[in-house]
Amino acid sequence: MNKVKYFFQFLFILIFFLIFKIIGLKNSSALGGKLFKIIGPFFRYSDLIHKNIKKAFPNISQDKIIKITNEMWNNYGRIFAEYMFIKKFRQNRSKKNIIIEGQEILNKIRDKGTPVVFVSGHFSNFELMAMQIEKSGINLSTIYRPLNNFFLNHLMEKIRKNFICKKQIKKGMGGMRELIKLHKKNYSTALMIDQRVTEGIKSIFFNHEAFTTTIPAQLVKKFGVSIVPIYIERFEEIKFKMIVYEPIYFTKDSSVKIITDKLNKILEKMILKKPEQWIWSHNRWK
Repeated sequence: MNKVKYFFQFLFILIFFLIFKIIGLKNSSALGGKLFKIIGPFFRYSDLIHKNIKKAFPNISQDKIIKITNEMWNNYGRIFAEYMFIKKFRQNRSKKNIIIEGQEILNKIRDKGTPVVFVSGHFSNFELMAMQIEKSGINLSTIYRPLNNFFLNHLMEKIRKNFICKKQIKKGMGGMRELIKLHKKNYSTALMIDQRVTEGIKSIFFNHEAFTTTIPAQLVKKFGVSIVPIYIERFEEIKFKMIVYEPIYFTKDSSVKIITDKLNKILEKMILKKPEQWIWSHNRWK
């Protein structure tokens, strides 16, 4: 039964992708945003989104919660539409759509050739971050969770490998082994640390315990790598500003808990910049 459902979901999305291709980037992004603002509230995630926002901001008003939710759906819809134009973003050499603050940090990492761990969350169009890192000449691998819809997942993997980052590593133990092999070949790693995981540890996130990945901390402990936070925000609809922060160096005696807690604090500060551009639908505090 799931196969049939997934197939029709895939066809539905393909139709929209074809429409997006015809009407162009700017119109597609706007259409995707409006579409998700309309249909988003009908998804089962709505109650979870409101609950999550309330957890992060206990004193927030209901009007503000609704505003953040609507803008989040708008951003989500824009990301959906912009997948059809990832190649265009990749080939853009004029810096018209993506401004990078901290390009010199990426250049130093590239020139030094020593692997680092880039960490971020699902902000704005998050796919553009790994793309820009790889475009800077850094050998990069990214960790991702395959979509449940295997028809759509095949398409998304193809887009990601061709235009975002060639070395895509599936989340899990097998992926971790591959990650370590690539690290030994001087590949840096990029991953999102904002999703709930079952193999992580409990770490404080907006004053509540949340299961958080320990992959960055494990790589620090095993290889002594530095952590480089990355943030991206949307402005003027289809323009983006990506911020590369200075590397963070942890001492050898820093525990996995200390490292993970520190990264969650950094993530919090990023979310506070523009909470409407973070995807609140993850069941972060389950």
